[in-house]
Amino acid sequence: MHQIDYRDVEQAAARIDGLVRRVTLAPMDPGAVPGGSAAEPCEVWLALEYLQHTGSFKARGAANFLTAHRLAGTLPQAGVTIASGGNAGLACAWSARQQGVPATVFLPANAPDVKVAKLRGYGAKVVLTGSEYAHALAACEEFAATSGALASHAYDHPLIAAGAGTLLDEIHAQLPGLDTVVVSVGGGGLFAGVAAAARRHGVRTVAVEPENCRALNRALEAGEPVDGPVDSIAADSLGARRTSRMALDAARQDGVRSVLVADADIVRARRTLWDQHRIAVEHAAATALAALTAPAPGTDTGAAYRPGPGERVAVVLCGANTDPADLAR
Repeated sequence: MHQIDYRDVEQAAARIDGLVRRVTLAPMDPGAVPGGSAAEPCEVWLALEYLQHTGSFKARGAANFLTAHRLAGTLPQAGVTIASGGNAGLACAWSARQQGVPATVFLPANAPDVKVAKLRGYGAKVVLTGSEYAHALAACEEFAATSGALASHAYDHPLIAAGAGTLLDEIHAQLPGLDTVVVSVGGGGLFAGVAAAARRHGVRTVAVEPENCRALNRALEAGEPVDGPVDSIAADSLGARRTSRMALDAARQDGVRSVLVADADIVRARRTLWDQHRIAVEHAAATALAALTAPAPGTDTGAAYRPGPGERVAVVLCGANTDPADLAR
Protein backbone atom coordinates (compact mmCIF):
# COMPACT_ATOMS: atom_id res chain seq x y z
CA MET A 1 0.00 0.00 0.00
CA HIS A 2 1.16 3.53 -0.80
CA GLN A 3 2.80 5.21 2.20
CA ILE A 4 1.65 8.66 3.18
CA ASP A 5 3.82 11.78 2.90
CA TYR A 6 3.21 15.51 3.21
CA ARG A 7 2.22 15.86 -0.45
CA ASP A 8 -0.73 13.53 0.26
CA VAL A 9 -1.80 15.82 3.11
CA GLU A 10 -1.55 18.91 0.89
CA GLN A 11 -3.68 17.27 -1.80
CA ALA A 12 -6.24 16.22 0.80
CA ALA A 13 -6.45 19.78 2.13
CA ALA A 14 -7.28 21.04 -1.37
CA ARG A 15 -9.99 18.37 -1.87
CA ILE A 16 -11.79 18.92 1.42
CA ASP A 17 -11.50 22.70 1.59
CA GLY A 18 -14.97 24.00 2.40
CA LEU A 19 -16.30 20.54 3.26
CA VAL A 20 -14.98 20.32 6.83
CA ARG A 21 -14.74 22.68 9.77
CA ARG A 22 -11.39 24.21 10.68
CA VAL A 23 -10.22 23.13 14.11
CA THR A 24 -10.70 25.45 17.09
CA LEU A 25 -7.97 25.72 19.75
CA ALA A 26 -8.43 26.55 23.43
CA PRO A 27 -5.67 27.06 26.03
CA MET A 28 -5.53 25.05 29.24
CA ASP A 29 -4.98 26.98 32.44
CA PRO A 30 -1.32 27.51 33.40
CA GLY A 31 -0.21 24.75 35.73
CA ALA A 32 -3.05 22.40 34.72
CA VAL A 33 -0.50 20.02 33.22
CA PRO A 34 2.74 19.04 34.98
CA GLY A 35 5.81 20.09 33.05
CA GLY A 36 8.12 22.91 32.19
CA SER A 37 9.67 24.87 35.03
CA ALA A 38 8.76 27.75 37.31
CA ALA A 39 10.66 30.10 35.04
CA GLU A 40 9.40 28.55 31.80
CA PRO A 41 6.09 26.73 32.25
CA CYS A 42 4.81 24.57 29.43
CA GLU A 43 1.93 25.85 27.31
CA VAL A 44 -0.85 23.37 26.53
CA TRP A 45 -3.64 23.89 24.01
CA LEU A 46 -6.66 21.70 23.38
CA ALA A 47 -7.50 21.08 19.72
CA LEU A 48 -11.30 20.82 19.78
CA GLU A 49 -11.68 18.47 16.84
CA TYR A 50 -14.77 16.93 18.44
CA LEU A 51 -16.56 20.01 17.05
CA GLN A 52 -15.96 18.59 13.57
CA HIS A 53 -18.85 17.34 11.40
CA THR A 54 -20.11 13.99 12.78
CA GLY A 55 -18.40 14.66 16.11
CA SER A 56 -14.88 13.45 15.27
CA PHE A 57 -11.81 13.93 13.08
CA LYS A 58 -12.98 11.04 10.89
CA ALA A 59 -14.98 13.43 8.70
CA ARG A 60 -11.70 14.65 7.19
CA GLY A 61 -10.61 11.25 5.93
CA ALA A 62 -14.07 10.28 4.72
CA ALA A 63 -14.47 13.52 2.75
CA ASN A 64 -11.05 13.06 1.17
CA PHE A 65 -11.67 9.39 0.32
CA LEU A 66 -15.06 9.86 -1.32
CA THR A 67 -14.19 13.14 -3.05
CA ALA A 68 -11.06 11.57 -4.56
CA HIS A 69 -13.11 8.65 -5.88
CA ARG A 70 -15.80 10.94 -7.27
CA LEU A 71 -13.20 13.05 -9.08
CA ALA A 72 -11.60 9.87 -10.47
CA GLY A 73 -14.96 8.48 -11.62
CA THR A 74 -14.65 5.44 -9.35
CA LEU A 75 -17.54 6.10 -6.94
CA PRO A 76 -20.14 3.40 -7.80
CA GLN A 77 -23.90 3.85 -7.66
CA ALA A 78 -23.91 0.94 -5.19
CA GLY A 79 -22.32 3.39 -2.80
CA VAL A 80 -19.77 2.81 -0.09
CA THR A 81 -19.39 0.40 2.80
CA ILE A 82 -17.22 0.46 5.89
CA ALA A 83 -16.59 -1.41 9.14
CA SER A 84 -16.22 0.84 12.14
CA GLY A 85 -16.28 1.15 15.90
CA GLY A 86 -18.69 3.98 15.17
CA ASN A 87 -16.91 7.24 14.32
CA ALA A 88 -15.53 6.21 10.93
CA GLY A 89 -18.95 4.88 10.01
CA LEU A 90 -20.57 8.17 10.98
CA ALA A 91 -18.10 10.09 8.84
CA CYS A 92 -18.54 7.72 5.91
CA ALA A 93 -22.34 7.97 6.09
CA TRP A 94 -22.19 11.77 6.35
CA SER A 95 -19.85 12.05 3.36
CA ALA A 96 -21.85 9.53 1.32
CA ARG A 97 -24.97 11.62 1.87
CA GLN A 98 -23.05 14.66 0.59
CA GLN A 99 -22.06 12.69 -2.50
CA GLY A 100 -25.57 11.32 -3.03
CA VAL A 101 -24.69 7.63 -2.71
CA PRO A 102 -25.84 5.01 -0.16
CA ALA A 103 -23.71 3.87 2.77
CA THR A 104 -23.77 0.49 4.53
CA VAL A 105 -21.96 0.47 7.86
CA PHE A 106 -20.90 -2.65 9.80
CA LEU A 107 -20.40 -2.24 13.56
CA PRO A 108 -19.70 -4.58 16.48
CA ALA A 109 -22.91 -5.50 18.27
CA ASN A 110 -21.69 -3.65 21.38
CA ALA A 111 -21.30 -0.30 19.60
CA PRO A 112 -22.68 2.61 21.66
CA ASP A 113 -26.37 3.28 21.03
CA VAL A 114 -25.64 6.97 20.47
CA LYS A 115 -23.47 6.11 17.46
CA VAL A 116 -25.98 3.67 15.98
CA ALA A 117 -28.77 6.24 16.26
CA LYS A 118 -26.65 8.92 14.61
CA LEU A 119 -25.70 6.57 11.76
CA ARG A 120 -29.33 5.89 10.99
CA GLY A 121 -29.97 9.62 11.19
CA TYR A 122 -27.47 10.09 8.35
CA GLY A 123 -29.45 7.60 6.29
CA ALA A 124 -26.99 4.72 6.53
CA LYS A 125 -27.95 1.06 6.60
CA VAL A 126 -26.49 -0.29 9.86
CA VAL A 127 -25.44 -3.93 10.31
CA LEU A 128 -24.44 -5.03 13.83
CA THR A 129 -22.27 -8.14 13.91
CA GLY A 130 -19.70 -9.78 16.19
CA SER A 131 -18.13 -8.42 19.36
CA GLU A 132 -15.23 -6.35 18.03
CA TYR A 133 -14.03 -4.35 15.04
CA ALA A 134 -12.29 -7.33 13.37
CA HIS A 135 -15.61 -9.19 13.11
CA ALA A 136 -17.36 -6.21 11.57
CA LEU A 137 -14.50 -5.80 9.09
CA ALA A 138 -14.79 -9.40 7.86
CA ALA A 139 -18.53 -8.98 7.26
CA CYS A 140 -17.96 -5.67 5.49
CA GLU A 141 -15.37 -7.18 3.14
CA GLU A 142 -17.78 -9.98 2.19
CA PHE A 143 -20.55 -7.44 1.52
CA ALA A 144 -18.28 -5.30 -0.69
CA ALA A 145 -17.27 -8.35 -2.74
CA THR A 146 -20.88 -9.31 -3.47
CA SER A 147 -22.61 -5.90 -3.76
CA GLY A 148 -20.19 -3.82 -5.81
CA ALA A 149 -20.05 -1.17 -3.09
CA LEU A 150 -16.79 0.74 -2.69
CA ALA A 151 -14.97 -0.52 0.41
CA SER A 152 -13.66 2.23 2.64
CA HIS A 153 -11.59 1.65 5.77
CA ALA A 154 -11.67 3.11 9.26
CA TYR A 155 -7.95 3.89 9.21
CA ASP A 156 -5.79 1.76 6.90
CA HIS A 157 -5.92 3.74 3.67
CA PRO A 158 -3.64 6.61 2.52
CA LEU A 159 -6.59 8.82 1.55
CA ILE A 160 -8.15 8.36 5.00
CA ALA A 161 -4.88 9.07 6.79
CA ALA A 162 -4.00 12.06 4.59
CA GLY A 163 -7.39 13.61 5.28
CA ALA A 164 -6.80 13.25 9.01
CA GLY A 165 -3.37 14.83 8.61
CA THR A 166 -4.91 18.13 7.50
CA LEU A 167 -5.73 18.68 11.17
CA LEU A 168 -2.07 19.25 12.02
CA ASP A 169 -1.63 21.89 9.31
CA GLU A 170 -4.56 23.82 10.77
CA ILE A 171 -3.16 23.56 14.30
CA HIS A 172 0.29 24.68 13.18
CA ALA A 173 -1.14 27.67 11.29
CA GLN A 174 -2.69 28.89 14.53
CA LEU A 175 0.27 27.92 16.74
CA PRO A 176 3.35 28.52 14.58
CA GLY A 177 5.67 27.86 17.54
CA LEU A 178 4.16 24.43 18.15
CA ASP A 179 6.66 21.92 19.55
CA THR A 180 4.54 18.81 20.18
CA VAL A 181 1.21 17.31 19.18
CA VAL A 182 -0.37 14.57 21.31
CA VAL A 183 -2.82 12.16 19.65
CA SER A 184 -4.71 9.04 20.70
CA VAL A 185 -4.06 5.96 18.56
CA GLY A 186 -6.40 3.12 17.62
CA GLY A 187 -5.65 1.68 14.21
CA GLY A 188 -3.34 4.58 13.41
CA GLY A 189 -4.99 6.63 10.65
CA LEU A 190 -5.07 9.90 12.59
CA PHE A 191 -1.58 9.29 13.91
CA ALA A 192 -0.08 8.46 10.50
CA GLY A 193 -1.57 11.54 8.85
CA VAL A 194 -0.71 13.89 11.69
CA ALA A 195 2.83 12.52 11.93
CA ALA A 196 3.40 13.09 8.19
CA ALA A 197 2.41 16.74 8.51
CA ALA A 198 4.22 17.15 11.84
CA ARG A 199 7.51 15.98 10.32
CA ARG A 200 7.21 18.70 7.67
CA HIS A 201 6.84 21.36 10.37
CA GLY A 202 9.46 19.98 12.76
CA VAL A 203 6.83 19.06 15.36
CA ARG A 204 7.17 16.09 17.72
CA THR A 205 4.27 13.57 17.70
CA VAL A 206 3.29 11.70 20.86
CA ALA A 207 1.19 8.61 20.10
CA VAL A 208 -0.94 7.59 23.10
CA GLU A 209 -2.64 4.23 23.64
CA PRO A 210 -4.38 2.49 26.54
CA GLU A 211 -1.96 0.04 28.14
CA ASN A 212 -4.22 -2.96 27.35
CA CYS A 213 -5.21 -1.78 23.88
CA ARG A 214 -1.89 -0.96 22.20
CA ALA A 215 -1.73 -2.11 18.61
CA LEU A 216 0.92 0.45 17.59
CA ASN A 217 3.12 0.00 20.64
CA ARG A 218 2.98 -3.77 20.21
CA ALA A 219 3.96 -3.45 16.53
CA LEU A 220 6.98 -1.36 17.50
CA GLU A 221 8.05 -4.08 19.91
CA ALA A 222 7.51 -6.87 17.37
CA GLY A 223 8.95 -4.99 14.39
CA GLU A 224 5.77 -5.56 12.36
CA PRO A 225 1.99 -5.22 12.75
CA VAL A 226 0.69 -8.07 14.90
CA ASP A 227 -2.68 -9.01 16.33
CA GLY A 228 -3.24 -8.40 20.01
CA PRO A 229 -5.96 -8.28 22.66
CA VAL A 230 -8.40 -5.39 22.90
CA ASP A 231 -9.32 -4.56 26.50
CA SER A 232 -9.89 -0.91 27.38
CA ILE A 233 -12.62 1.49 28.36
CA ALA A 234 -11.69 3.33 25.15
CA ALA A 235 -11.96 0.24 22.95
CA ASP A 236 -15.11 1.43 21.15
CA SER A 237 -12.90 3.92 19.28
CA LEU A 238 -9.34 2.68 19.91
CA GLY A 239 -10.08 -1.03 19.66
CA ALA A 240 -8.15 -2.06 16.57
CA ARG A 241 -6.58 -5.49 17.02
CA ARG A 242 -3.76 -4.60 14.60
CA THR A 243 -2.24 -1.30 13.53
CA SER A 244 -1.57 -0.36 9.91
CA ARG A 245 1.79 -0.62 8.18
CA MET A 246 1.48 3.11 7.49
CA ALA A 247 1.24 3.84 11.21
CA LEU A 248 4.17 1.59 12.07
CA ASP A 249 6.35 3.25 9.44
CA ALA A 250 5.35 6.66 10.81
CA ALA A 251 6.14 5.60 14.37
CA ARG A 252 9.67 4.60 13.37
CA GLN A 253 10.48 8.12 12.19
CA ASP A 254 12.46 10.60 14.25
CA GLY A 255 10.36 12.89 16.39
CA VAL A 256 7.76 10.29 17.36
CA ARG A 257 7.18 8.85 20.82
CA SER A 258 4.82 6.01 21.77
CA VAL A 259 3.37 6.07 25.30
CA LEU A 260 0.79 4.07 27.26
CA VAL A 261 -1.79 5.13 29.84
CA ALA A 262 -4.00 3.21 32.24
CA ASP A 263 -7.78 3.08 31.92
CA ALA A 264 -8.26 4.68 35.33
CA ASP A 265 -6.25 7.69 34.19
CA ILE A 266 -8.25 7.94 30.96
CA VAL A 267 -11.44 8.09 33.04
CA ARG A 268 -9.87 10.74 35.29
CA ALA A 269 -8.76 12.87 32.34
CA ARG A 270 -12.21 12.66 30.77
CA ARG A 271 -13.83 13.75 34.02
CA THR A 272 -11.32 16.60 34.37
CA LEU A 273 -12.26 17.91 30.93
CA TRP A 274 -15.89 17.93 32.01
CA ASP A 275 -15.38 19.34 35.51
CA GLN A 276 -12.95 22.09 34.51
CA HIS A 277 -13.98 22.92 30.93
CA ARG A 278 -17.47 21.44 30.47
CA ILE A 279 -16.08 19.43 27.56
CA ALA A 280 -17.80 16.08 27.05
CA VAL A 281 -15.62 13.75 24.98
CA GLU A 282 -15.17 10.06 24.36
CA HIS A 283 -12.70 8.07 26.40
CA ALA A 284 -10.60 7.88 23.22
CA ALA A 285 -10.20 11.67 23.20
CA ALA A 286 -9.37 11.76 26.90
CA THR A 287 -6.65 9.18 26.26
CA ALA A 288 -4.48 11.87 24.67
CA LEU A 289 -4.81 14.22 27.65
CA ALA A 290 -4.14 11.36 30.08
CA ALA A 291 -0.59 11.14 28.69
CA LEU A 292 0.09 14.59 30.17
CA THR A 293 -1.77 14.26 33.44
CA ALA A 294 -1.28 10.68 34.61
CA PRO A 295 1.70 8.58 35.79
CA ALA A 296 3.11 6.18 33.26
CA PRO A 297 1.85 2.60 33.81
CA GLY A 298 3.87 0.85 36.53
CA THR A 299 5.17 4.08 38.10
CA ASP A 300 4.04 6.32 40.93
CA THR A 301 5.43 9.59 39.58
CA GLY A 302 6.11 11.20 36.24
CA ALA A 303 3.60 11.58 33.44
CA ALA A 304 3.65 9.30 30.44
CA TYR A 305 4.75 12.42 28.57
CA ARG A 306 6.17 15.38 30.51
CA PRO A 307 6.62 18.64 28.51
CA GLY A 308 9.88 20.50 28.93
CA PRO A 309 10.44 24.16 29.87
CA GLY A 310 8.56 26.48 27.55
CA GLU A 311 7.26 23.60 25.43
CA ARG A 312 4.15 24.43 23.40
CA VAL A 313 1.88 21.40 23.17
CA ALA A 314 -1.40 20.70 21.34
CA VAL A 315 -3.59 17.86 22.60
CA VAL A 316 -6.07 16.57 20.03
CA LEU A 317 -9.54 15.91 21.48
CA CYS A 318 -10.53 13.68 18.60
CA GLY A 319 -14.18 12.83 19.21
CA ALA A 320 -17.29 13.39 21.32
CA ASN A 321 -19.75 10.70 20.24
CA THR A 322 -20.36 9.62 23.81
CA ASP A 323 -23.12 9.34 26.36
CA PRO A 324 -22.63 12.29 28.75
CA ALA A 325 -24.75 10.60 31.41
CA ASP A 326 -21.70 8.88 32.91
CA LEU A 327 -19.44 11.93 33.10
CA ALA A 328 -20.18 12.59 36.76
CA ARG A 329 -19.49 9.00 37.88
